[in-house]
Amino acid sequence: MPLTLGDAAVGYAFKFSVDGVECPSVIDVTGLKLEVDKIEVKSNTKDGKYIISHMPGRMKPGEITVTRQLDKSKTMVNWFEQAMKGLTTTARKSAKVEILATDETIVRTYEFKNVWCVSIETNEYKAGGTDAMTEKMVMTWTEASVS
Repeated sequence: MPLTLGDAAVGYAFKFSVDGVECPSVIDVTGLKLEVDKIEVKSNTKDGKYIISHMPGRMKPGEITVTRQLDKSKTMVNWFEQAMKGLTTTARKSAKVEILATDETIVRTYEFKNVWCVSIETNEYKAGGTDAMTEKMVMTWTEASVS
């Protein structure tokens, strides 16, 4: 059942996909921020009154960070290697984050275009540690929409 008045989406229910393929084992998605430039316009009226107004400008590019369980899949690492080699045509992809209600109906969708992987890192290795290994990918994008 979709959300009703007073209900909110929960932070554990989401999907992340790249070029339409859902990425498994995603633990965390951060940096979902859409922003536009603010244009400040200053002027005077004919009677000398000073006026300041703000207008929306162009959308700013941004970054999102995805953390996933480290497993045998090399899909994300291979994607990052395309960027490292300068293969811009294949390194640029589309990505989507879908926020779900508890019944898995989509509450909100963030779509990103011209996405490529800027960095990839793993969590720290500790002798005797019991933490699951993760890899964190920072991705940049130039176009976004929300629905």
